[in-house]
Amino acid sequence: MPRNNAPPQEEEGAPLWMVTFADLMSLLLTFFILVLSFANMDIVRFREMLGSIQTAFGVQVQRREADYVAFSPSEFERKDLELSRQNEEVLSMVVQLRTIMQDDEALQKSSGVEADDEGLVLRVDSESMFDVGSAELKPEAVPALEAAIKILRDYNMNLVIRGHTDNTPVRTAQFPSNWELSSARATAALRYILEHGGFSPTRMRAVGYADSQPLVPNNSEDNRRRNRRVEFYYHSPDAQSW
Repeated sequence: MPRNNAPPQEEEGAPLWMVTFADLMSLLLTFFILVLSFANMDIVRFREMLGSIQTAFGVQVQRREADYVAFSPSEFERKDLELSRQNEEVLSMVVQLRTIMQDDEALQKSSGVEADDEGLVLRVDSESMFDVGSAELKPEAVPALEAAIKILRDYNMNLVIRGHTDNTPVRTAQFPSNWELSSARATAALRYILEHGGFSPTRMRAVGYADSQPLVPNNSEDNRRRNRRVEFYYHSPDAQSW
């Protein structure tokens, strides 16, 4: 009889061992997901998370090169720095402030946040807090002040409130110059925080800079508006910085 040399007919579909292998891989994947979900977050993963949030929110991080450099181009540059416990706390404060600002459209338009390796600055336009030539707080100033209070309550930081004006001269009986006006505005903000936050006065300072530290040159109305501001500078208690 002639021999049948034809190969055996293959069965349709995946091999039988593939089903078992796929089940095993699914079980392993489920196991590792459960392990990851129950694992404690270590410092490395915490830093990675903060870095991702920092990028998502567009946080500006820069090294502090001096106490102040007017018109510094570094204001618009991003310089990466190695995260420490101090930096992680600052970035956490930035994320919290960004979240608060997102919930208030007016606050988001009138304020900004900037961080360096020593602390954090919440910068608020003067127009949203005071009338022209006045140091009396407007009702619109409350959201920014409440945000400042929340950060001071949630973090072990000290606060310096810094008043700034543009170079337009101010000559009134109450404010003979921009120095008195900027100092009075910083003091008014500090008084509100003390009265509504219940903090120790030793944690806060108020100082007026008049037009001595502009962000941009006072050569246009838009630039002068940017320079008229109140800054809430948070720093660690051991850094006695103005």
